[in-house]
Amino acid sequence: MAVSVSAVVQVGIVVVVLIRSGSVRLSNALACALFGFFLASTGAAPTIRDAIGAVTSWISSI
Repeated sequence: MAVSVSAVVQVGIVVVVLIRSGSVRLSNALACALFGFFLASTGAAPTIRDAIGAVTSWISSI
């Protein structure tokens, strides 16, 4: 759970920086956030969570 909270904070910081720099408009960021919420309620969410967990454990073992 700590890894997912950390990832959420990092992605949130990236989104804020992109919005402030003008690279991403607020409407695009909101669309991506809504997509993420809807994706989290599908059957693909556990697979994505497992893949991210595998990548983070692989990176931490290096």
